[in-house]
Amino acid sequence: MTTVPELLAGKTVAVLGGTGPQGRGLARRFAAAGMPVVLGSRSAERAADTATTLAEATGGEVTGQDNAGAAAAGDVVLVVVPWDGHGELLADLAPHLAGKVVVDCVNPLGFDKQGPYALKVEEGSASEQARALLPDSVVVGAFHNVSAALLEDPEVASVDTDVLVLGDDREATDLVQALADTIPGVRGVYGGRLRNAHQVEALTANLIAINRRYKAHSGVRVTDV
Repeated sequence: MTTVPELLAGKTVAVLGGTGPQGRGLARRFAAAGMPVVLGSRSAERAADTATTLAEATGGEVTGQDNAGAAAAGDVVLVVVPWDGHGELLADLAPHLAGKVVVDCVNPLGFDKQGPYALKVEEGSASEQARALLPDSVVVGAFHNVSAALLEDPEVASVDTDVLVLGDDREATDLVQALADTIPGVRGVYGGRLRNAHQVEALTANLIAINRRYKAHSGVRVTDV
């Protein structure tokens, strides 16, 4: 287990949608790094069951609640839910998320016979929609392009990718970069203001297409930084 960075000391990470593949994978890595993690789900029972499994697997501190309970319990709250329910969930949870750093990880994607493609979002991106719905939270976009399969695989010691972190608050983006850095092999890299989140979210469609063609779990590396 690694040492928790000073920026994250004493902070609890909540993962809304923590019983899905991406949420479980991120929770696994944060727990293994020594972060207290609370899983959120529509079903508190499912969240508690998944949390027990992850705690046993990682030796970390993982608990589970419904999404509202997890949102209230976290200092840094990751949103890892399907795009279809994104807006409704955040509107409902806005009171619980006030004053917190909310990390939106959602990719608005569609799928048809030609493969994945980016959806148009009225606010510009999922992250910008989150900011509009959560005026009392600090919203950061991150973890859009990380393979759930690699995060979840206990045999993968190092996840070879960078995480682009987008936001308008320097303190919050530094915090989320430090969170990304707790995952072995991952580096958090500042990727611009939240208004630039669309192309990072959309890039996931390209990565999925790459993965299908090459039977891979591709990621992104930023050079010369």
